Amino acid sequence: MTSAPAPTVELPRPPALAPLLTRGALLSPLKRPRPDAPHPRTRLVLPGLRVDPAPLTAYERVCGFPTGEDALPVTYPHVLGFPLAMRLMSRRDFPLPLLGLVHTSIRITRHRATPSTGTYGLTVYVDGLAPHRRGTQATVVTEMRAGADVVWESHSTYLARHRTTAPAAVQDTHDTHEDPAPLPAVDEWRLAGDVGRRYGAASGDRNPIHLHPLTARLFGFPRAIAHGMWTVARCLAAHGTPDATHIRADFRAPVLLPGTVTYAARGSRFELRGTGGRVHLTGEVRPA
Repeated sequence: MTSAPAPTVELPRPPALAPLLTRGALLSPLKRPRPDAPHPRTRLVLPGLRVDPAPLTAYERVCGFPTGEDALPVTYPHVLGFPLAMRLMSRRDFPLPLLGLVHTSIRITRHRATPSTGTYGLTVYVDGLAPHRRGTQATVVTEMRAGADVVWESHSTYLARHRTTAPAAVQDTHDTHEDPAPLPAVDEWRLAGDVGRRYGAASGDRNPIHLHPLTARLFGFPRAIAHGMWTVARCLAAHGTPDATHIRADFRAPVLLPGTVTYAARGSRFELRGTGGRVHLTGEVRPA
């Protein structure tokens, strides 16, 4: 017996993020995450998308990408698809609480160059849940198409921490693949306290943990923290990427703002380190 195809919902425009964040926050206390919980099978589709140049330029500037080029930064389709992902993760039938959800990794494949003047279609869906030694992890897939061709795709993992006795099919992403020797330092970046607000304005991701020390303290952080996707975008802007590329990035520890971090790289690999050598981010760029 074949399973029924996943339902597809076509959206006329990107959903507004603020109501989704509010709804997800209000529903969070009602969620009881577990890896065998049902999850939404709906695929959200946004056709005929044209990139607004004003937020794109703001994004390029805050992340360190060159401005004015006819090519989208390799991480920008994640920003375009984020409202659709939030619509799925703020639904009542998404089993993980939005509050406290941790973005643990992202895998990106860009199959070819993506001009900023192009017209694209976005598809976002939840690919499944898996046990993790610290709780339950969900994978959210974003695909960007030019015509019928997938030109960019990503797999993001999000962790809901809770007590669990189940064996972990998914380990911490930074438990494997990493060379224990630190990569050589390339540059030191002094991060201003408003990086989170600037990135939030450019990307639309105005999570309170990134905006102000006071709102960050409500969630257990001593100061505001940088967006994980800002850290990987900033590193990729420095590293460079071919038109067709595979990227992986694992988020290991938050970056407090303001602060000083060291960008380190060798060959295909890069990392971001903080005071005392603490590793915030590890990643790799390879041609596709």
